[in-house]
Amino acid sequence: METIESIRPFLAVLVSAVAVGLIVASRKKPNLREGWSFVAAGIKFLLVISMVPAILSGQIIEYTVFTVLPGIELKFRVDPLGLLFAITASFLWIITTVYNIGYMRSLNEHAQTRYFSCFAIALSAAIGVAFSANLFTLYLFYEVLSIFTYPLVAHHEDDEAWEGGKKYLVYLMGFSKTCLLGAVVLTYMITGTLDFQEGGIFTADMPAMLVTLTYILFIAGFAKAAIMPFHNWLPSAMVAPTPVSGLLHAVAVVKVGVFSVVRIMLSVFGVDTLDAFNLGIPTAFFVSFTIIMASIIALTKDDLKARLAYSTVSQLSYVILGVALLTPSGILGGVLHITNHAFSKITLFFCAGSIFIASGFKKISQLDGIGRKMPFTMAAFTIGAFSMIGVPAAAGFTSKWYMALGSLEANESGILFILLLSTVLNAAYFLPIVFRAFFKELPAGEHYQNIKEAPGFVIVPIMIAAIISIIIGIYPDYFVSIIERITG
Repeated sequence: METIESIRPFLAVLVSAVAVGLIVASRKKPNLREGWSFVAAGIKFLLVISMVPAILSGQIIEYTVFTVLPGIELKFRVDPLGLLFAITASFLWIITTVYNIGYMRSLNEHAQTRYFSCFAIALSAAIGVAFSANLFTLYLFYEVLSIFTYPLVAHHEDDEAWEGGKKYLVYLMGFSKTCLLGAVVLTYMITGTLDFQEGGIFTADMPAMLVTLTYILFIAGFAKAAIMPFHNWLPSAMVAPTPVSGLLHAVAVVKVGVFSVVRIMLSVFGVDTLDAFNLGIPTAFFVSFTIIMASIIALTKDDLKARLAYSTVSQLSYVILGVALLTPSGILGGVLHITNHAFSKITLFFCAGSIFIASGFKKISQLDGIGRKMPFTMAAFTIGAFSMIGVPAAAGFTSKWYMALGSLEANESGILFILLLSTVLNAAYFLPIVFRAFFKELPAGEHYQNIKEAPGFVIVPIMIAAIISIIIGIYPDYFVSIIERITG
């Protein structure tokens, strides 16, 4: 692949960081403050999209900001994998900004300037991870994301928020950080470089024990991927406002976790090395435990956001499972699920927020007949749920289909069974919500009768996300064409 030099990836990372200063300076003028978020989101998305033609033509874009030490650089590199994640995150920031305004103003939330500032830095860090050219740059932005999402998790500043925030930091800044640092050091000692490379930097003739140990440390180190038993921070973080839950689950945090794992698998170890050391299929079965157990736990949750949280824990591992199959279809399905899950899950969390704004309800058992009062919200919820289940024409079907093909290519009928079983479990915890909303009677009482749709600033982003979930399910070719550059 031809490599070209361009400052655009650095500018895409920088733009939302610059916006923070403008957001803070405009803190006494809410309309202007949120206007800067829109401007930054739009510029970021345009910068990301402007790099698509070069990547589709087979080029790689690089830009070095500075060198810390020989072999350790703050450097950006845009390839198909990073571009796919950046397109998803930058576009969703636009519609999340609209939703943020409706949600925060409807509930008259406090500390909105801090909230919008941390949101912007989180997206800057997510794009930094997407465009990282080496482990040093990825690690730097990965930690920035952890630090600046903490105020969002603890936003309500009550006992529950402090407890959720504390668990968030302990999981992401404690044991997992130690494992990740150890993996980075071992990688440099064994390979002599931290740079990402097509096909990986580890080779099959390196010491098997050290390569395997490094791989295990990476898997444990990226706790944002929420693989069991490193998942508990995610349900606990649901004390945050609903837009933050959407950020955590669909746009930035957990997606950065699974993206980083995929980046390590493909650009540090490589398919051939993982296959040579028999690390791929064991990884697929390891994350299968998370897929099934998280789905079973989701079945037990009456709190809507808690059920969605455990759904996310389950769905994230689909991404790793697909790539771990080490087959072209499996990798395509796993990487595609990053985008498909993002649009579908943010739809579901936005719907949960809309329900809370309109009714104050948080429990699934309170949703009888609510579809008649909030038809747009619950129609969008149904689309998101169908996508998570894998119903044809919804986004999730396409990625699950490719993963199923990948399991057949790998001759792994056990993985195919896991995919089928998890789909049944997905239906078991999503369809009862849809049934309650549309087919049960609305309870008597003035409160229920006064429920109506949330404000337009909330409903419009929900409908956009839901419609896109259908579009990319029916026509996935755009994203597939980018991913095929990864699988060859």
